[in-house]
Amino acid sequence: MSALTEYRYNRLTWPEMNDAIKMQKVVILPTGSTEQHGRHLPLDTDVFLAEEVCLEVGRRASDRVLILPPISYGLNMHHIDFPGTIHIEPDVFINFCLNITKSVAYHGFQKILLINGHGSNTALIDIIARKTILETQSICAALTYIPLGMDAFNQVKESETIAHADEYETSLYLYLASERVQVHEMRVDDDVTGKYMSSDSTSNFPVRMSDYWGRWTKHGVHGDPSRATKEKGKIIFDAVTSRLIEIVDELRAWPVAERVDQHISPIQSQIRW
Repeated sequence: MSALTEYRYNRLTWPEMNDAIKMQKVVILPTGSTEQHGRHLPLDTDVFLAEEVCLEVGRRASDRVLILPPISYGLNMHHIDFPGTIHIEPDVFINFCLNITKSVAYHGFQKILLINGHGSNTALIDIIARKTILETQSICAALTYIPLGMDAFNQVKESETIAHADEYETSLYLYLASERVQVHEMRVDDDVTGKYMSSDSTSNFPVRMSDYWGRWTKHGVHGDPSRATKEKGKIIFDAVTSRLIEIVDELRAWPVAERVDQHISPIQSQIRW
């Protein structure tokens, strides 16, 4: 292998890493969680699915990306009533991931991309991307991969609720590793809803509020996994990876322009935040 063909960050030697820096590959950090996903999916669902779409991007664009080892833990206290869930405090998660992105920037990579698979990490990866830009000379962007597959999935879906351990995630897991899905344990469930908010803080409500799942579900599911199929999973996977490659190419071409200070009076440049 060489920096041209190897897409896994930690498979390179340090001399090969120098070559990858010269090539200015986009460095991708997958983030997910270790949390319950109903009775039918493993605890690794979020991180496994996120890493798999990233690795496929690496296979298809090995000359342009490097995939870091994934972050397997996230903000999960709301799932803690279900055995096995691991929770990381938001400030710990942000600082840990920021140390990774700053290390990558230190070595000379100018473009970094966070790809997330866990809903409750969404606000956190946005902060990490912003802080990386403000504290380095690199450009860092962040997204959750799930919306990238929704246009294609909407053409084949058979359930209305797309939230957690649902038709979407279960289909994708069935496509990637069906032997780990316990089909006989699938359950349909829904959250508690009001006029402005729901217990699962889904995007169709304007008010954000995520209640303890132990208060409103005994299954750990929000949606209908029984409608999931491998075929739907392939449709999702292909759509997500194709769009991610487009995003990689756009980010790779994004200019890192010089800042222009607009002050006309002296500034207190010694101040640090």
